[in-house]
Amino acid sequence: MLLYVAKRIVLVIPVIFAVALVCFLLVHLSGDPLTAVLPPDASAALAEQLKKAYGFDRPLPVQFGIWVWNAVHGNLGTSIATGRSVIEEVSRAVGNTVTLALFASFIGFFFGCLFGCLAGYFRDTWIDRLVTIISITGVSMPHYWLGMVLVIIFSVQLNWLPAVYSAPSGAGWNWEYIRNLILPAVTMSVIPMGIVTRTIRALVSDLLSNEFVTALRAKGLTKKRVFVHIVKNAAPTAIAVMGLQLGYLLGGSILIETVFSWPGTGLLLNNAIFQRDLPLLQGTILVLALFFVCLNLVVDVIQAAIDPRIKRA
Repeated sequence: MLLYVAKRIVLVIPVIFAVALVCFLLVHLSGDPLTAVLPPDASAALAEQLKKAYGFDRPLPVQFGIWVWNAVHGNLGTSIATGRSVIEEVSRAVGNTVTLALFASFIGFFFGCLFGCLAGYFRDTWIDRLVTIISITGVSMPHYWLGMVLVIIFSVQLNWLPAVYSAPSGAGWNWEYIRNLILPAVTMSVIPMGIVTRTIRALVSDLLSNEFVTALRAKGLTKKRVFVHIVKNAAPTAIAVMGLQLGYLLGGSILIETVFSWPGTGLLLNNAIFQRDLPLLQGTILVLALFFVCLNLVVDVIQAAIDPRIKRA
């Protein structure tokens, strides 16, 4: 197992390098990076001074090397908009985004597995058809549209939950924080719930007609024990699907966080784009990409631990 983990870590290194290269080139492909820091009426002397101060006068490979060296040591530069450290801004936002993504993933995974098992076990019945309609609707529904509908119902009409984030800064976990978390988490959970439901439904349906299930029944195992075997066989695929969905939730929450003003990386990215805050944009994308890569690594290791056949593949 340790050898497998070591091999996977070695394979991740070139991916991280490629991610860092793309993040670095983002600044230079989006135009002259100096336009983000120069005032409109800046003189040529000031432009030259800032060019040297930010290191833009050096060759591109040298700039990349310095940027990677600083990033490895936790220095992603300074935000142009706020003047604070990028790593400080991103760290604060990442915590909120991870909380939101984990909460949404838990909801999506729990109800996705529940609905998928029900649909697979009662395949070709009204339960299967009802779950299929719900899951397809969930996958097809736009995030931001569902978010606005939930705001109208639960914030405007019923006045149960806040429409936008309103918890005090640094308040920690309390009922006010959870109230602010519910609507964006439920909105984000709909698509992964639909995908997990369809995946589990197909797996359970296929496993029920498998020969090993027939053999287990012939041995006299109870329905409960047979179902445990089915769940064990379906678990690696379900974890892989949910792991990918969690990665997408971490990186694809811009619209949801903007709709609900949730102070995570999505809102941070949105603000960085509109304010042309390139160091903040660069740093946020890099951190999110690293999260995605590390998450896939963890999912692969968990899958290999559950199903030893994956290690031999």
